[in-house]
Amino acid sequence: MFTYALDERTVLRPLTKEHVQPLFELIEMSRDRLRQWLPWVDSTTEISHTEQFVQGALKQAAENGSLTAGIWIDNELAGIISYHEINWTHRSVSIGYWLGHGYEGQGLMTSACRVFVEYALMELDLHRVEIRCATTNRRSRGIPERLGFVLEGIVREAELLPDGYMNHAVYGMLQNEWKQLR
Repeated sequence: MFTYALDERTVLRPLTKEHVQPLFELIEMSRDRLRQWLPWVDSTTEISHTEQFVQGALKQAAENGSLTAGIWIDNELAGIISYHEINWTHRSVSIGYWLGHGYEGQGLMTSACRVFVEYALMELDLHRVEIRCATTNRRSRGIPERLGFVLEGIVREAELLPDGYMNHAVYGMLQNEWKQLR
């Protein structure tokens, strides 16, 4: 099972059924900030919704080899990072992530993404990793930019959020590019 220590206080661990309650609490605590970027936040109103998410993540991991991990600081859940469904035919995957209120601006997600990119391209031997971010979400866009991803384009009105449609910046990293950056 994938577990990775980012530092002496911070670890990435796959989500399990035991994480439903802390995950729901983190969403509740961060709801106002998260809803401006993530379409699922407004429909996650009960712990059963979070339980369904975790069950889905576990099923996808078993069937597809995908991975959804919690970012834990001193045994407190700080956020989530995941591979969206791995495309084994094309050897590609997209990474999604979010941090709870109070955990931003510490470099946590950049470190977590670096590990996930490394694992995808070097351990899983995938060819391509993609990250999509709302064009107006500067903090989220900073992560692939710091990691050396290439901005490949803008997808107009890619996602409907409470305040309207949001454009996505699409970033990509190829295995050979990552090897040169390591």
